[in-house]
Amino acid sequence: MRQVSAGFTLIELLVVIAIIAVLIALLLPAVQSAREAARRIQCTNNLKQIGLGLHNYEAIAGAFPPTCIAVGSGRTVTLWLGWSVQGRISPLLEQGPLFNAINFSFPGDSPFNTTVAAQRVPLFICPSDPDPVPEPGKLSYPINYGMSVGDWFVWGGFSGPPNRSAFSPNISRRLSEFQDGLSQTLLTAEVKAKQPLLRDCGGLANINQPDQVPPPSADPYAVAPEYQGSSCQLVKGHTEWSDGGSHQSGVTTAWTPNRRIPGFPTAPQPDLDLVGQREKSGGPTFAAITARSYHPGGVNVLLGDGSVRFLKDTIDGSVWRALGTIRGGEVVSADAY
Repeated sequence: MRQVSAGFTLIELLVVIAIIAVLIALLLPAVQSAREAARRIQCTNNLKQIGLGLHNYEAIAGAFPPTCIAVGSGRTVTLWLGWSVQGRISPLLEQGPLFNAINFSFPGDSPFNTTVAAQRVPLFICPSDPDPVPEPGKLSYPINYGMSVGDWFVWGGFSGPPNRSAFSPNISRRLSEFQDGLSQTLLTAEVKAKQPLLRDCGGLANINQPDQVPPPSADPYAVAPEYQGSSCQLVKGHTEWSDGGSHQSGVTTAWTPNRRIPGFPTAPQPDLDLVGQREKSGGPTFAAITARSYHPGGVNVLLGDGSVRFLKDTIDGSVWRALGTIRGGEVVSADAY
């Protein structure tokens, strides 16, 4: 009698491998979805902590902090102390030692504050960001949460009007000024670290009047031809959490969340922010610094009452703009966002 050895045939082995591969293919999206849900929850918690810090600061100082302090006249800045709101509230975010190391006599991007700016603050980083490390050649850590600093209009210089949002250079706003209601006013929104940015364009040709900013439905290339030109510097924004400039620690409601505006042919970029003239250059500053995130479908935002909401990319532009004003008088239904 012939002895038969026990074991799998090649066909049986291939069938088992195929079944395992199918199971992995089915389970992997579910695992990735669960991991993203956990990251999104952590991101929400970060914003809630920032909200608590802002309200505690307001309770102590009587107003929210400014985005920066600028001294000068006309369009000439003679003293720039651009420390971010995030840095100013850091002792109320359990970052007392970091706050004590800040030298507020110099701006956040000054060599005198390099050691502080090089500190990684986990609260300022969304876990979904794939590359939350300093830019090559830089020590400063990036940031994923921008303070609301305007629609298109950010700063009118030393003689211009104030902007319409929660935060501004040289202005500390009280809660009593939020006449639209705290639950309908944007304080902070997610932004992408190392966001491609066009800046120092010598101003924006078609966007230079605070009361005549383009509507959120406008064609970006028609209202801002600078998007397709080479007159601006192509750099990266949101790379320095310590810098009080709008392009580093701010966000505007010029465009709705995650709106894609590709670059120009000679410098193709998948998406661009735009700042005509930076605040430290004397302004006036007009900017489109778009809220963006790596969460599918929208961004997390912090409202004035301390609540955190997930706003979809499909939010109506007029509603998004209305959330960005503190006393615009807009009537916004709660189900609109």
